[in-house]
Amino acid sequence: MGGSGREVGGGEAEAGPAAGEACDAPPGVEAHAAPPGAEAYAASGSAEAEAGPAAGEAHAASGGAEAETYGAPAAGKAHSVSGAGEAHVTPPAAEVYAAPRVRGAGVAVGYVGSRPPTYAAEPTALPVAEPDGLDVAVPDTVLDGAAYGACTLRAVSIRGDSARYRGEPRRDALLTARFGAGNQALVLVAMATGARATPGAHRAAGEVCQWIAEAVGRSHARLAEDIRTARRGDLKSGLHRLTDRSLGRLRAGAAEQGVDPEQYTATLRCLLLPADPDCRVRVFFGVGAGGLFRLREGEWQDIEPGVAETPGHPLVGFGSPPPEPPDGDRLTMDLGITVPPNPYDPAPEPPREPFRFRASVAQPGDALLMCTAGLTDPLRGEPELCAHLARRWSDPDPPGLAAFLADAQVRVKGYADDRTAAAVWEA
Repeated sequence: MGGSGREVGGGEAEAGPAAGEACDAPPGVEAHAAPPGAEAYAASGSAEAEAGPAAGEAHAASGGAEAETYGAPAAGKAHSVSGAGEAHVTPPAAEVYAAPRVRGAGVAVGYVGSRPPTYAAEPTALPVAEPDGLDVAVPDTVLDGAAYGACTLRAVSIRGDSARYRGEPRRDALLTARFGAGNQALVLVAMATGARATPGAHRAAGEVCQWIAEAVGRSHARLAEDIRTARRGDLKSGLHRLTDRSLGRLRAGAAEQGVDPEQYTATLRCLLLPADPDCRVRVFFGVGAGGLFRLREGEWQDIEPGVAETPGHPLVGFGSPPPEPPDGDRLTMDLGITVPPNPYDPAPEPPREPFRFRASVAQPGDALLMCTAGLTDPLRGEPELCAHLARRWSDPDPPGLAAFLADAQVRVKGYADDRTAAAVWEA
């Protein structure tokens, strides 16, 4: 800005001429100096290039369009520029430099590490679409944001480099929603990842996000009150039930489709953010792979809750072992003999992922990050990415949507999965 060049994302931005400088024009087109404070614009093809309405500004078009002048002197004549005191001579014919139109110039996707990733940095192949299934088509990238109470939210879901190359749909899903109004409102961020290398993975992820949002929306008033009054046990048990029911609907849907439940499933991670500015409690809950991090005073803290850290009483379902008989089978246990299965009992279900929960109080200046495994893995495996994002996100002013997207898609060689992330900055 102000006539200086700035390098952004590996591209180079050139500043236009300063006020009072003459701009050269292509052969056959007159070029005139603009007075201080006025900018000259050049257009190609048949479009007209317009300058501001002040006297002495030149309008030039190339490629067959007419060159218009508003109060400009004829070519080759000297004229004095008001306020500058210098006389400029416009040559009758001169060459002009036009910045080349480079695809993606100035917004190149960056990377960290010693080498760039193998895949291209931009989307290439689109997923195959079905005429009767366009309602479940997912875009390459989803970007959202909001500001409520003391926090500012940024959220993004990006198709991974591998899926872009192969023309596969994004398996990650992202949903942001506000329930209620005023200080009683509750903001939900839900993200999910469908099973790898399975058909319909994106549908499973989208469905479980929608179902948990419906369940939270119906109970948002009670949930918001429990958050404000710090009823951790009630929050944990209630959210555990809602999560179990939502994932249970996926299993039921798999049975209806005749699909293995392990193929039609998804991870699920959620944040609850009260809109009340006096309440700084942030609630995380979910099932499956991913990460929860906090950036405080420029340092990352991995605060993903372990199973043992989850408060409240365990519920039978996700993460809780089945109840043991009062007496147990002491004889066979002592002898180490396996009890034969009952042929009339249904086959045992595979072990399920544990339910995770954390309710924490945020501090001014904190940045909370919840993400799927696509971003969690490089954050834990590449220190340069941690350092880069710490520098970018330590500013107390949250990034805009475009800046957040650019930060979230910084690439690391060896990590090509979908990335979904939600970050919350505390004022």
